[in-house]
Amino acid sequence: MIRRYNLQKNDTQENVFWITMSDLLLGLAVIFIVLFVLAMTGFAQAKLKEQALKSDIAKSLAQDLQQNNINAQVDLTTGVVKLSDLQLFEVGSWELSPKGKEFLNKFIPVYLKAVFSNDKIASKVENIIIQGHTDSQLFGGVSSKEIQFSKNMELSAKRANEVAKYIFYTPYNKAYSKKLFKMLVVEGKSFSDPVIINGKEDFDKSRRVELKLVVKSSNLQDFMGISQNELGK
Repeated sequence: MIRRYNLQKNDTQENVFWITMSDLLLGLAVIFIVLFVLAMTGFAQAKLKEQALKSDIAKSLAQDLQQNNINAQVDLTTGVVKLSDLQLFEVGSWELSPKGKEFLNKFIPVYLKAVFSNDKIASKVENIIIQGHTDSQLFGGVSSKEIQFSKNMELSAKRANEVAKYIFYTPYNKAYSKKLFKMLVVEGKSFSDPVIINGKEDFDKSRRVELKLVVKSSNLQDFMGISQNELGK
């Protein structure tokens, strides 16, 4: 009888142990889910703030451009500014035309003022990307699609770089130079991002230079309290 009693007692202790462990794991799971939901909520709010910042800059810029009679297409949601190549270059050329230089002399000071004049905005802008785009029309005498893409990549990059170089010759507020040196990025996109209208490429609109703002981005691991070192383990 004593032996049976001990067995029953041990069984009871084991059952209590597993019940306790189950409760503990369930509690930890609930805590993790709550923290995850809070992190996701904070992350989503941060992303909305980033989007709102771009929109605020875009609206301010669009208003300033209109007041100065400068014709430029501004996306009021993303802050992307699209400049037609016909405003800047002769057909097939990557060198700025006199008309292009005249346009940038008016446009650049207004654009940089919209980005840098408000310290709260400027502190959150990480990069200004100047991005060149071409249409997909073919160069004569080149049969390979890959070579066509490469030649257009070179042309789009040269055009973007010419705009970037000429920025420093425009009458912008030179107090912005230090920030501009750190932020300016040049990219060539070739014909990888054409403008499609009614199912067809609009060649005129595909040939363009875009100015894009990159604001400091929030990472999900920051809200989860996970460091980059921990991610690499």
